[in-house]
Amino acid sequence: MTNATFKSGFVSIIGRPNVGKSTFLNKVLGKKIAIMSDKPQTTRNKIQGVITDNDSQTIFIDTPGIHKPKHELGKFMTDLAIGTLNEVDAVMFMVNATEKLGRGDQFILEHLKSVKQPVFLVINKIDLITKEELLTVIATFRDQHDFAGIIPISAMTGENIDTLLSVIKEELPEGPQFYPSDHITDHPERFIISELIREKVLHLTHEEVPHSVAVSCDKIEKVDGKNVIDVMATIVVERPSQKGILIGKGGKMLKDIGTLARKDIVKLLGTKIYLELWVKVQKDWRNKKLYLNDFGYSEKEY
Repeated sequence: MTNATFKSGFVSIIGRPNVGKSTFLNKVLGKKIAIMSDKPQTTRNKIQGVITDNDSQTIFIDTPGIHKPKHELGKFMTDLAIGTLNEVDAVMFMVNATEKLGRGDQFILEHLKSVKQPVFLVINKIDLITKEELLTVIATFRDQHDFAGIIPISAMTGENIDTLLSVIKEELPEGPQFYPSDHITDHPERFIISELIREKVLHLTHEEVPHSVAVSCDKIEKVDGKNVIDVMATIVVERPSQKGILIGKGGKMLKDIGTLARKDIVKLLGTKIYLELWVKVQKDWRNKKLYLNDFGYSEKEY
């Protein structure tokens, strides 16, 4: 296969929080790299997922859900999402079929006006609505922007995803293969492990704890003479009371987080692991750029 016939490019997935961007990415890649939760602000960094076939390579960028920032971390996330729009070959604007057009969508649509690349409206969660309701959603959004295409899908069931991928592929320019064929993400394993642990914290805790959590993967080492990898990670919170919640009575909450995270990390690494989790208080880390950089929220890295 020569470069003259090979297509490659970058596609940004953008949308309000919880429209299913990470679910879509994990579905098309067949491996869990983006974390999923029913709480807003789950995805914090641009996670690149790579799909390669015999004549093309599509690199997806899963951006944080856009929202009005309340602190430095929120501003970083929103700036990151908007900043990708003019750096890619196509944009997927994903909306939730079960929700009405809202201010968050209008905010994104306003920014899409300056985007020169093709923008596709992807209506997700169609498995939860009737065909008549879908037609209403299409009619509502069609007049909001000059979309290159409107594709209804279900990221959960996989319905119509092949159609979406082939439509996106048509828009890709001719170009090189950026990543090896078996490569599905450019993020190091440390980052993915940290995200998997954070996902379990989001699932098991409530109220203000989830948004105050960062995870640092401190060590990944093969144990000498054994087919086992030693993983050590620190969960960082903003207040001592949150530390108490995360550890739980008799250490139960931390143990539950570790049990769930271990299953996903074993799948990722393909081998047995020892997982050691610690909890640390770093007061007000979300408003301090130094800490944001420490925990991987740095624009230079993306």
